[in-house]
Order: sequence, then structure tokens, then C-alpha cells
Amino acid sequence: MKRCLNLFLVLAVTGAIAVSAGSACAQKGPGGKKRGGGQRDAGPRIQKPRISDTVKANIYADNWFKMYINGNLVAVDSISFIPHNVVSVDILPEYPMTIAVMAKDNGDPKTGMEYNNTNIGDGGFILKFGDGTVTSAAWKAKSFFHGPVDRDEGNPKVNFFPIPENWFAVDFDDSGWAHAVEHTEEAVSPKEPYYNNDFVGAQWIWTKDLALDNTVIFRHRVEKPPSGAALPPDWPRGHIDAPNEGEQ
Repeated sequence: MKRCLNLFLVLAVTGAIAVSAGSACAQKGPGGKKRGGGQRDAGPRIQKPRISDTVKANIYADNWFKMYINGNLVAVDSISFIPHNVVSVDILPEYPMTIAVMAKDNGDPKTGMEYNNTNIGDGGFILKFGDGTVTSAAWKAKSFFHGPVDRDEGNPKVNFFPIPENWFAVDFDDSGWAHAVEHTEEAVSPKEPYYNNDFVGAQWIWTKDLALDNTVIFRHRVEKPPSGAALPPDWPRGHIDAPNEGEQ
């Protein structure tokens, strides 16, 4: 007690009267451990991620996409139509990792055609992560905007199907969806930015109808790093991305 009183007198003389004697004293809690005095019991050390723990994601869509990972929006194509571009972002992978992508060809909503209704366009999507994740026929794919029906350019009609509100959620049931269809590079005909980035090992995917399906949602679950790397720690997470949930 004498030690506490002496400390209080020193603080009072120096003008630091906002600090009470009680908070300045080192108290002992159960087990004889010291507490108070601005000290906290030592707990398990939290391992925080570093930028070196991220992996690069390269994504190319004809014509536009947005991508969710484990329910969080992580990338959006900043160019809605042309020029075609590659989006490269750093992501912090967590496994199992559920990837959900909405990709859109630039079909007119009334006709399904593009370039001022002068022709029928085609889509295409490809992705590669630094952990070895790539697009392939193992992904699921479903179309929600189709047209022009029967390729009728003279009297074009389109079909729309309701997009589920939680299509990007980890627990969304895509068991009834068909697998994506792989298409050749020649069929998609990507532009220069594609060739300037690393997509080795990835496949072009869409539904079976590359020309008439204009809005396609892809989903894929990655259980562990395809590269064979060790699973990363369970990083501490906040909730700053919560406003993105529920966005379509």
C-alpha cells in the first residue's frame, strides 16, 4: 500500500491528478497474476496477414463481370463494354473458398443483340488465381438472359429469368445447375490485354450457348490450394465489407 500512496503523491504534485491511485496500483488477480496499471494478461498471439500472403487474381470477361469470394464482393470490371480489359487484383484466400461470378455479354435488353442491334455477340469468361485456381468445366454455370431467341434477328425476342437474391452466398444451393462448358480461344476471340497476362492452364467457360446466353452466373468451390501449398491460418476478420452483401 505504501508503494501506491507514494505513486499517487508523485502524480498529484506533477499535476496528473486524473490518474487515480487505484488505477496506478499493480493489483493481483486470481492465481497471483498482476493486472491493472495498463497491463493486460498475455493471451494467444494473433497472426495477422501480410501483403505477401495474398495471391494475384487475373480475370477477363467478354464483356463485363463482378466477382464474390465467400459472399464478399472483391472485384468489379471497371469498363462495362469496350475496350476489353483484364482485371488484376490481390486477394487474401481463405479455404474452403466459394467463388461466385456474374458475367454479362453486352446484349441489348430488348433484342439480345449488340452494337446498336447490328449483330449477335458472344460471351466468354476466364480466370486464374495465384494459388492455382482456374476456370474449367468443373465450375457451375446458369444463364438468366437469353436472346435473340432462335437467332431471329428480324424479329428478336428475349427471355429473362429471375436472378436469386443470394446467388453469391456460400450456402446457396447450385446443385441443380449444369456444369460450365469450355470453349476454344478461337471461338471467344479475346483481345490484346488477355495475351499480356498469365492465364496458362485456365479454360474459357460459358454455358453451351456462347452467342445467345447474355447473363451467366458461375459458381465454384475450392477446398484447398490447387497448387498444393499449405492452408493459410485463419486470419482475423472484420466486417467492413458487410454493406456489399445482398447487392446484385
